[in-house]
Amino acid sequence: MEKLRILVVDDEQGIRMGIKRGLRNLKVSFPFHDDDFEYEIIEAETGEQEIELIDKGGIDIVLLDNKLPGIEGVEVLQYIKEKKFDLAVMMITSYASIDLAVKATNNGAFNFMPKPFTKQELVASIESITKHLFLKRMTRKMKAEGKKIRFQFLSVLSHELKSPLNAVESYLQIMKDRQAGDRIENYDKMIDRSLERIKAMRSLIMDMLDFTRIESGKKVRHIERLDIIQIAHTAVDSIEPAAKQRNIIITLDFPDELLMKADASEIEIIFNNLLSNAVKYNKENGEIYFSIKKANNQVFIVVEDTGIGMSEEEQKHLFEEFMRAKNEKTRKIAGSGLGLSIMKKIIDLYNGQVKVESKPDKGSRFEVVLPLK
Repeated sequence: MEKLRILVVDDEQGIRMGIKRGLRNLKVSFPFHDDDFEYEIIEAETGEQEIELIDKGGIDIVLLDNKLPGIEGVEVLQYIKEKKFDLAVMMITSYASIDLAVKATNNGAFNFMPKPFTKQELVASIESITKHLFLKRMTRKMKAEGKKIRFQFLSVLSHELKSPLNAVESYLQIMKDRQAGDRIENYDKMIDRSLERIKAMRSLIMDMLDFTRIESGKKVRHIERLDIIQIAHTAVDSIEPAAKQRNIIITLDFPDELLMKADASEIEIIFNNLLSNAVKYNKENGEIYFSIKKANNQVFIVVEDTGIGMSEEEQKHLFEEFMRAKNEKTRKIAGSGLGLSIMKKIIDLYNGQVKVESKPDKGSRFEVVLPLK
């Protein structure tokens, strides 16, 4: 239940009491909002009292009479506009005119409710102003979150791309100046390192694109009946060269076939993230156990490694955007910090779960559970 505070500003006690009775036990619900709204009524007799209460904060809706002793309603409305308070104002007055309507609207009034009014008119007005206030706040929140995400993206891109770009540029300059001589084989190591850095940059950019598509809801999904064992073998084939470079053995435990309705690219992202992390964060001469099993109308995907593991604190933030464990062991491991966040969002699309068990210097075990239905 979400509570909104309504400030009723009127010098007539009868009006204030009537509004309080009319809104007693009122609950408002909308299809797009999970919780009902309920209301707490606060009263003020003058504009000065209203300003004092608003300055203290916590007011959501103001029902404001214009003809008040001392400061008039439109003056209070102008004060609210200048201070940019996050609330909605509805004028309640017996002296409505075009001039007053224009002035009030220009100063941010949501609408008018002329006196006298019925309980039904009051409730309908409160429902309307509640919806307006909720949508305005949600829009502001979404815009703020969008700016935050964009800033994070730019920060991550500039930070993560700057170092490898500088390295590739340096290698190219060395080759251009023939600093290691005229024989091409003298530059093999530089070429290999440049290709590694370009591959890492491409991976970062692809992670960014996947993340923004999922977050924006614009990712086109192709759900079809497919054999996820074939996708698993493809993922293993892709990661095997990196595993062999570090002498990491991958043990597979699959059935010959396992059919489920899914998007092939999404299942591929899940497998690729699990396996690439198991290789990146493993130890030299380490091992990876990769199993896929079906039981109780669910698919169980397990990837277990003998790597550097994680602390309990690191595990708490594992699926957050741009999360990367920062310690001496991970200092030289490249990554966007988006892979597991993307994977978790995809698992959520299937109403699935992901469980993690990990101990520092012992290794990590990831288990993904996806419903078949």
